[in-house]
Amino acid sequence: MLGKIIILQLLSAFTLGQNCLSRDYNDGAVCVCNLNHCDIVPKPEKAKPFELLIYTSNKAGLRFHLEKTNFKNFGAFSNKIVIDSKSKYQTILGWGGAFTDATGINIASLEKSLQDKLVESYFSENGIEYSLCRVPIGGTDFSVRAYSYDDGKEDKNLTNFNLAEEDYKYKIPYIKKALDLTENKLKLFASAWTAPKWMKTDGQYAGLGGTLKKQMYQTWVDYFIKFFDSYKEQGIEFWGVTTGNEPSLAIAPTNQINNVGWGANEMGKWILSNLGPTVRNSAYSDIKIMILDDQRSFLPWYVDEVLKDNTIRKYVDGVAVHWYHNYWPLFWPASVLSITHSHFPEKFVLATEACNGVGEKSVILGSWERGEKYSYDIIKDLQNWVTGWIDWNMVLDLSGGPTYINNNVDAPIIVNVTEGEFYKQPMYYHLGHFSKFVPPNSVRIKTSGIANKNLLTVAFQRPDNATVLVILNKTEKVIPVSVVDPNRGVAQLKISARSIITIMYW
Repeated sequence: MLGKIIILQLLSAFTLGQNCLSRDYNDGAVCVCNLNHCDIVPKPEKAKPFELLIYTSNKAGLRFHLEKTNFKNFGAFSNKIVIDSKSKYQTILGWGGAFTDATGINIASLEKSLQDKLVESYFSENGIEYSLCRVPIGGTDFSVRAYSYDDGKEDKNLTNFNLAEEDYKYKIPYIKKALDLTENKLKLFASAWTAPKWMKTDGQYAGLGGTLKKQMYQTWVDYFIKFFDSYKEQGIEFWGVTTGNEPSLAIAPTNQINNVGWGANEMGKWILSNLGPTVRNSAYSDIKIMILDDQRSFLPWYVDEVLKDNTIRKYVDGVAVHWYHNYWPLFWPASVLSITHSHFPEKFVLATEACNGVGEKSVILGSWERGEKYSYDIIKDLQNWVTGWIDWNMVLDLSGGPTYINNNVDAPIIVNVTEGEFYKQPMYYHLGHFSKFVPPNSVRIKTSGIANKNLLTVAFQRPDNATVLVILNKTEKVIPVSVVDPNRGVAQLKISARSIITIMYW
């Protein structure tokens, strides 16, 4: 009988799958999830006084590996990191990804129980606890076709407005699952890629110079309201909305991504006369309005131009930025985020889209370097007043799709439908080192000292008064550090090569 119990316990542990089922590729390892196994990371239990919880993921294969150590009242001070909880900065809004058509299509391709494991991996207490997600208004480049919610002839009164089949099959069901897993705490914001063709000057979903006809300015806002109404009927409400995805796409000569172009001056006029008053006088008056939803290279000048009028400024809550101009050859420094914050300190800045694989190999299974690019960008953003970080597609297939314009890229979770499994990429774990341990309403606090210049650090105070320190080591060397908290003492740690570490203590 005892032997049978032990066997059942072992089988239960295997099914629960707390540890990563690792599979190596040339660029690193993925964690495989199938019907029998999927790794989890349980919610941290409160540490004892003077105890630290240390979670490590690294290129060598550790994934959220938990160790414990203690503060002491003495120790060496090489590579010192000093925690200053009295110096406070921005409040965190959340972390997440986008409910694109491609994400839903790939989740739906799996067996039901595996679908559940995937959604739980992002949203449950045993996952990385996403808290803020983006929902496209209509189609994007990661759809299998181009569409809006009112295609056909001009329909200025929007009498033919209807959600698409994709909403009912690939967005709404998984949004509802995520809401259930988060006890309805998940915040959602919406972004539109294109207006119906009849609203646009070029009569196309995508193309050079496609802007909104001026006589359609109010109709475009009414379209947003119709979207909110339609999702509310499905039991889904929104925390925020952006002025539209990447208006600069309308001036990109080779662009195929559906878009609505906006100059800064015209966007300001549209917000002042249409978007602002309509939203604020609607049933959705509390929705956060975010401008730009485009690259850092538009900071601070585009935001300065849009918000130059105090009346416009009263309608706008935040600035949404993307990451695609952050790297060579279009490098744009993170300091422009701080400049924007200094110009408008009452407006939050939120990173609303990022992905690897643009203009290069789409999916690289096991790429630790791509995970590092995520955490490096997140830390640099956070050091410059950004309040959260939203990934692009949460789930793609082995080709980095589907995408009807062959704009294939990478994602933190990749589905292999043939084998009936999905893979958690290093990007998933790098994101999780923030989203899992830094919940909304955490506040960034100061770190200082003489830490090794090769380490990037950022620290927070959580709503439960826990302190969180994230450290990124991109070098091939183990680096010893001393974490110093004046109220607790000194903790000696060794940061493993090519690793990201999250430290928690109360």
